[in-house]
Amino acid sequence: MARCEVCFRHCELSEGQTGFCGARVCRGEAVTSDNYGKLTAAALDPIEKKPLRRFLPGSRILSVGSYGCNLRCPFCQNNDISWGERAFSGRKTYLSPEGLAEMAVSCKDKGNVGVAFTYNEPLIGWEYVRDTAKLVHEAGMVNVLVSNGTAELWVLEEILPYIDAMNIDLKSFDRDVYRKTLGGDLDTVLHFIERASQSCHIELTTLIVPGMNDSEEEMRKISEWTASLRDDIPLHISRFFPQFHMTDRPPTDVSQIYGLAETARERLRFVYTGNC
Repeated sequence: MARCEVCFRHCELSEGQTGFCGARVCRGEAVTSDNYGKLTAAALDPIEKKPLRRFLPGSRILSVGSYGCNLRCPFCQNNDISWGERAFSGRKTYLSPEGLAEMAVSCKDKGNVGVAFTYNEPLIGWEYVRDTAKLVHEAGMVNVLVSNGTAELWVLEEILPYIDAMNIDLKSFDRDVYRKTLGGDLDTVLHFIERASQSCHIELTTLIVPGMNDSEEEMRKISEWTASLRDDIPLHISRFFPQFHMTDRPPTDVSQIYGLAETARERLRFVYTGNC
């Protein structure tokens, strides 16, 4: 029996058992990453797609993902590699940290500036992020992390020396929504964001889901808390479309997205709208 310490769940696992995330397993007396180097997706994306608007704008970045996630968002956009039916049985390609760093360098002539760890939740396989990001830095390139922020701070400390920019989801400012709807923990995310903001460029994303987090009151809480860290942290306010397990409501009204963006601009200098 061993305990996983990567996120707030602290899964107690017996030999061979996989944790809630689907990507960490008990072997011997330790819990290790079962998805180390096992990639399910790779693309050379515009960096704005992460989304990052104020970090190396106009560049492209080699974006890779594995499988597994420690949240259970019913509207997940990458459910086929996160926690949907096909996530754990789908095709995976092994690529070592050295191989990924070399691939990033080989894409320089296509405008690539580094590697983005994204698509699923990268930090459930933080060891691969750390090992690869170190090599990418040694090659003179940058590392980006796209995360739900649901990791313990010691995990963040392991990777921070090698991460140049992050986009972190702040999905709600309601503890009940995080716990009951998303299967997460708001305080973990807030502590993660606060620490990350001290050491690298960060931008935040809030997907506006009708009936879940779409009030002006909640947007004021999000923007006021963010501004209490720094008022120049960019916030991306994104439009919801029904998918995966959440098809019981319409897409977010575009005018509502624009209105919430204006609310956020009362406290924040850089607010962007997405999916509109």
